Amino acid sequence: MYAVTVRFEIKPGAETAFLDLIRQNAHASVRDEPGCRQFDVCVDPERPQEVFLYEIYDDRASFEAHMTTSHFISFDAASDPLVLSKSVQTFAEVFR
Repeated sequence: MYAVTVRFEIKPGAETAFLDLIRQNAHASVRDEPGCRQFDVCVDPERPQEVFLYEIYDDRASFEAHMTTSHFISFDAASDPLVLSKSVQTFAEVFR
């Protein structure tokens, strides 16, 4: 397994538009990508401008393939103007 976490800081007023885009991307990822096992979108109502993603892939190659899909490329382009910052971390499974 290969885990990916992403933290976004969204521009004020852009939260709804961003969440619509990320939900579409998450749904398409789980539905259309055989190597995508989980794609959670998390928001704390106390901090609506912070969005946290937790994604699980079969392996690094599956995650790299994810980043070449049309739904990811569309999401990335459409969401870029809505985002103040983005931080990505990846983790390989060590113990299960």
